[in-house]
Amino acid sequence: MGRKKKGLAVHGWLVLDKPLGVTSTQMVGRARRILNAQKVGHGGTLDPLATGILPLAFGEATKTVSYAMDGRKSYRFAVKWGAATSTDDLEGETIEESACRPSANEIREALKDFQGVIEQTPPRYSAIKIDGKRAYDLARGGDETFEIKSRQVRIDRFELIDARDGEEAEFEVDCGKGTYVRSLGRDLAKALGSCAHVIELRRTRVGPFTLEHAISLETLEEIGHSPAAGELLLPVETALDDISALALSETEATRLRQGQTIAMISRADQDRLEGIGNGDILLATEKGKPVALARYEKGVVSSVRVLNL
Repeated sequence: MGRKKKGLAVHGWLVLDKPLGVTSTQMVGRARRILNAQKVGHGGTLDPLATGILPLAFGEATKTVSYAMDGRKSYRFAVKWGAATSTDDLEGETIEESACRPSANEIREALKDFQGVIEQTPPRYSAIKIDGKRAYDLARGGDETFEIKSRQVRIDRFELIDARDGEEAEFEVDCGKGTYVRSLGRDLAKALGSCAHVIELRRTRVGPFTLEHAISLETLEEIGHSPAAGELLLPVETALDDISALALSETEATRLRQGQTIAMISRADQDRLEGIGNGDILLATEKGKPVALARYEKGVVSSVRVLNL
């Protein structure tokens, strides 16, 4: 007989506005304790010096985390010109200096090369794994020999918001999965013949989650132990707004839950699949209730992850 899990079977998404100086892991731990939840994870780590959107997935919502993380992310950040640091932000030591302070027009012109799919090398102090070890662990251990390979990331929008006093500049960026804002600040400065590091970073969007959905940690602590706590949670399917849904009959839903497939070969079945292509992932529902993440392929729907709600 398996050991009974501690806590309550809480399901859904909770969007927190992470404050400065707290780690994502600490936020997860505090939210788990406040809601007395059995299972919780987060949709994308934020550095301690970053603030903003931290979506937490509870229970069955953890099965949809990858869909939230694969979505678009938005940030507002500021850099300080003239000094590069070992961490590309305020935490590191100065490793390079420059007297160059780019003008607003020079910055806007350089930003044209940071649109679409670009090559980017993650910071040495990052969670990238190299031979099974995190890059930040290697860096903190004094290893100067390891290399981080560049990779392609997508930048949908990168705008100068405020040139400030010329010593600093503020930006907004919309980007795809795996983009490091610290690297954007570093590489933009290099393209301008200067150097810089990030001094402020706020995440304003993760997939479907925005600041409109977010609550502070203080609010969670105030409400968390009351009957109203459950009202803070968004539905499990909130992270799946960008994928198609397929309504099932009771019999079909039972088949998927049991790991069986559903043949979709009749004309009526094909009409139900409008907008769903071969190989697509979809959300299977019964009477509006999520049943499973499923895949449609060659006339057959099969479950990928059953949602036990």
